[in-house]
Amino acid sequence: MVQKYNKKMIVDVKWIVVLSVLFLASCSQTRFVPEQEYLLNKVELDVDDPKIKKDEAKSFIRQKENYKILGFVKFYLTLYNMSSKKKTDDWLKRIGEAPQLYDEAMTERSIEQLRQYMDNKGYYRAQIKSDVKFDEKKQKAELKFNVKAGDQYKIKRVNYHFVTPELKTIFYNDSISYSMRSGDAFDFYVLEQQQKKIVDVYRNNGYFYFTKNQVRGIADTSLYEKQVVLDMYIGESENSQMDSAKILKPYYLNNFYYSILPGNTPVTVAGEEDETFSDTLHWDNSSLFMTKQIQYPPGLFIRTNQMRSGDLFQNSEVENTFNGFNRLRQFRFVDIQFSETFPEQDSNLLDCNLRLAPLNKQSTSFDIEGTNTSGNLGVAGNIYYQHRNLFKGAEVFQLRFKGATERMHRQINNGSEYFNTREFGVESNLIIPKLLGPGKYIKSFEKNLPKTVLNMGYNYQKRPEYTRTITTLKFGYDWKTTQDLRHLWNIVDLNIVRLYEFDEDFINSIRDLYIKSSFTDHFISAMNYSIIYNNQRLNSSKNYTYARFNIESSGNVLWTASKLAGKDKSQVVDSVTNKTIEYYEIFNTQFAQYIKSDIEVRRAIQLDKYNSIVGRAFAGVGIPYGNSRFLPFEKQYFSGGANGIRAWQVRSLGPGTYSAGEGSYPNQSSDIKLEANLEYRFGLIGSLEGALFLDAGNIWAINKNDNREGALFRFNKFYKQFAIGTGAGLRFDLNYFILRVDLGMKLRDPANEEGHKWIIGDRSLTANDFVFSFAIGYPF
Repeated sequence: MVQKYNKKMIVDVKWIVVLSVLFLASCSQTRFVPEQEYLLNKVELDVDDPKIKKDEAKSFIRQKENYKILGFVKFYLTLYNMSSKKKTDDWLKRIGEAPQLYDEAMTERSIEQLRQYMDNKGYYRAQIKSDVKFDEKKQKAELKFNVKAGDQYKIKRVNYHFVTPELKTIFYNDSISYSMRSGDAFDFYVLEQQQKKIVDVYRNNGYFYFTKNQVRGIADTSLYEKQVVLDMYIGESENSQMDSAKILKPYYLNNFYYSILPGNTPVTVAGEEDETFSDTLHWDNSSLFMTKQIQYPPGLFIRTNQMRSGDLFQNSEVENTFNGFNRLRQFRFVDIQFSETFPEQDSNLLDCNLRLAPLNKQSTSFDIEGTNTSGNLGVAGNIYYQHRNLFKGAEVFQLRFKGATERMHRQINNGSEYFNTREFGVESNLIIPKLLGPGKYIKSFEKNLPKTVLNMGYNYQKRPEYTRTITTLKFGYDWKTTQDLRHLWNIVDLNIVRLYEFDEDFINSIRDLYIKSSFTDHFISAMNYSIIYNNQRLNSSKNYTYARFNIESSGNVLWTASKLAGKDKSQVVDSVTNKTIEYYEIFNTQFAQYIKSDIEVRRAIQLDKYNSIVGRAFAGVGIPYGNSRFLPFEKQYFSGGANGIRAWQVRSLGPGTYSAGEGSYPNQSSDIKLEANLEYRFGLIGSLEGALFLDAGNIWAINKNDNREGALFRFNKFYKQFAIGTGAGLRFDLNYFILRVDLGMKLRDPANEEGHKWIIGDRSLTANDFVFSFAIGYPF
């Protein structure tokens, strides 16, 4: 939802911001600092070796100053200082942050922690000093730590010692043995990573009881100057209460017990048949315990379980199995435990107990929202239905009904007129946790737990100038090769667009060929593939990277078949150019032919508890050819709006330097898109978050069939045609979703005349330079 901000409101906001800043600045930062104490105003760290990561080293400092937002505002301290001195627990104290005081003992503790950190990094002769400056009048202190690293110790050689020949063979058969070499820096944190990797090697070769206690290192620095001789002992059980015979032998998988828990039923011994379960199935070395209300076929567990009876225990396959059951979207929790088959005997067999608690089988929900597109008001609603285990094979079926109506206006020759639009649609999605169709013959897929995905949809749109229906059908596969790497392959992606009940005067009045192409019947028969990398974790504040690459082609098979069959082309005269256009048809409809590809990368960096920076870059291009002069309207790129360049309304930017007529309904789209966004997010009060952002980019046409002036992409000009906007926003975390409001402001408009594209410094800002937008969720 996007609307323009009126001028009076902009002026009011400016004054509100100014007064707020003055008020916050007027609050004394030392209001709650006791006498003879000092507010820790600043903490700095200076390290003379660039190989030391300053942010990492700073995390070991125990003396912390109060959190800042915007890099300089101690917002939470200010809130605390605004609280009452008479009340010890008022709400401002709860949401604010008490003043951080200088503490000499904590400073000494910080020096010890920094020295330990430098020792762990191999700087055994580092010198660490602190310097504190007091401002008696302002009752503030500034603390600085200086670290002179000295020389870093290097590894002279690594000696490995194994308890058994089998451990030695496994180790040297794995490339992990070469991760620490002579000449490398001696770094305790690298050594810890090496320890974990060695444990993983053995746990993936059957050594079920092998832990980090069986891998230890001893470093000797006395033999050589600033060099370390490292002895690694693998398999020794120092201070271990476990029988060494168990630790030093590989285990094999034996029986599997699957328990489907109804409700919150606890099962103390998985695999034990009791009154909890009414149905039991047995096959090979597996048993499935269920109730009549919750039924799943054995094939589901055979496909999802990556472990097999008789195989060596492998920790990686346990993780793959756990992730596989979670990806089914059927279970509230998945618990995998192991026990010895014959605990009283000298056996090397393990039984696997899998406990699974299903989610609710069916659910429904609905939402209703007001819409505001360029000042046009409307209402929209959705009804959602979901069924898990539709055909008792863990299938997930989703159904969505949507409807909307909006009061709009359009420009006509004699002025403007208002009208109502109506839209109704239904979308269905079926996810089947196995391969159907041609994919089932690709045996390498099975290891990656693929899903077959079927999508169908129908959309009806009614406007005064036309009525349009869009029918969609998709059939493809969804699978993951690692925890972070996902693949989507739609081998069938059909779109059928039909337009009828035309207003001939309106259609003939369109001189923009790209917009006019959207008012034609067309048939899209595409195949597309996407690969997605995402290491973001739910409920985690760590840095993450998201990257997605898409490629899609359409019409090649139909064009080749039409050509080989000697099919005649249809002809039509373009009313704008008066040129004869020829094309092949299928079902009496022109089919689209194009190739399209785009890539998107996002990177989030968590600065501290309250501050983060998120960046995004996008590049995409679509090339129509053969049977098409233009990309289908549904496949074209557009910019602006709440998830693009937020200083422009959606579809109102570009292409290139082109500008639609005053009062025109925003409908700009084209073949090429370049866009970059940078957003700084900072916590405010409770679940309220603020943001500052900078957006840049544009869209362009790829061929001369586009008759819009300034729309064509040219290598020697495109970088001069970027639109740039900035702004601020608020995010409200409402648990189930995030409500977002942004105020975007234009900085550079490529549609302006040469020499006047930058707005600030060239002219006064107007209401048209601001766009206020509402949205659900983060922009990226």
